[in-house]
Amino acid sequence: MSQNDYPVAVIGAGPVGLAAAAHLLSRGLTPIVFEAGDRAGASIHEWGHVRMFSPWRFNVDKEAERLLTANGWTAPQPDAHPTGRELLAQYIQPLSKLHEIAPHLHLNSRVLAVSRAEHDIMKTQGRNTTPFLLRIAGAGGEHDVLASAVIDASGTYTTPNWMGANGIPALGEKENSTHIAYGIPDVLGSARQRYSGRRVLVVGAGHSAFNALQDLVELAHIAPATRVIWAIRGTSLERILGGGENDQLEQRGVLGLKIRQLLDGGAIELHQGIRIHSIVASPEGLIVHGKEQALPPVDEIIVATGFRPNLELLAELRLALDPATGSPVELAPLIDPNEHSCGTVRPHGVQELAHPEEGVFITGMKSYGRAPTFLMLTGYEQVRSVAAALAGDWDSARRSELVLPETGVCRTQFIDPIEQPACCRPATACSSASTQEA
Repeated sequence: MSQNDYPVAVIGAGPVGLAAAAHLLSRGLTPIVFEAGDRAGASIHEWGHVRMFSPWRFNVDKEAERLLTANGWTAPQPDAHPTGRELLAQYIQPLSKLHEIAPHLHLNSRVLAVSRAEHDIMKTQGRNTTPFLLRIAGAGGEHDVLASAVIDASGTYTTPNWMGANGIPALGEKENSTHIAYGIPDVLGSARQRYSGRRVLVVGAGHSAFNALQDLVELAHIAPATRVIWAIRGTSLERILGGGENDQLEQRGVLGLKIRQLLDGGAIELHQGIRIHSIVASPEGLIVHGKEQALPPVDEIIVATGFRPNLELLAELRLALDPATGSPVELAPLIDPNEHSCGTVRPHGVQELAHPEEGVFITGMKSYGRAPTFLMLTGYEQVRSVAAALAGDWDSARRSELVLPETGVCRTQFIDPIEQPACCRPATACSSASTQEA
């Protein structure tokens, strides 16, 4: 068999991974989709209680919608805002079960590593004409699969950032892990008993933190002993809380306004300029230390400081990654928050996602590395472009088909929800739901 006779491997069956499969099929290419979880969109279940601030019209891929509609699917109201669970039930699960998609989807199949068949990273001769080899861990053990190309849409939700200001765990963070949760726990649902009547510290300045804060305040109405404390590294609430009524994603603006009201009403105790370096367990509770100050003792900590990509499975491939963001080098200058505070970032596709290793593409939330997460529409545009390129349609691959909403903060084009600050970031940079890509 020649390299092109093998399927295109897609890692992850979240929204972007399934969209990749749909676009590959529309191009006459055969996908093979590996999902580590027991269902499509497994990571979304972790934040299924969260209502997204991007409406349905920003969460459905066009090619996926075409397939669904052809099979009798009724689209949700375009301006309604789904929860993660609704996204799963009304879009991800129906898409994964279509007769066009389901035969190509392999659940409970974790990709452990990707390489070139009979080539380690040092071997150059014949490299680009050799199929990719994926090592898969499944119910029957480990096995290898060959592929003509690889689209990694595995997301970042399972690899959250640490709360330490140095990018590594704060001293005592691992030792006190039983009292630390990452992401957005279901404070009003399955995790209610854990947080009810407790002193809870939320760390982070993005929409994950906002969602946790508003749920904790609501819990405090039910259990008045609940105390809500918020720690952020920065000192500018204007940038953190976003564009309010000027935000083109209405619910994102509403969320920022609500947090402002809760702060003004004294429901949240705010500590600014906190760069955490250690956590100490004391008889009074957990005490979080910054460089020059200590926070009040707490019982539980929720860390909502973003995510980072797991690149270990691609270690035998020749990737060109930015050393700061961990994103493809051509994409990094467009999204690096160190370089962009109010700039507009153009939509991007296969050219910005390319690597020296021909035929491998990191897409979706994972493509942004440690930069702010993004609207799913961005991921859909990425895989549309990649599928077109793999099919040889370079005119379509290079053409942009994406328009993004503005935040109302800096007149930048922003995106969706749960993770990063609704502040002056690059266009296509602030969003999630991911989480945000799951």
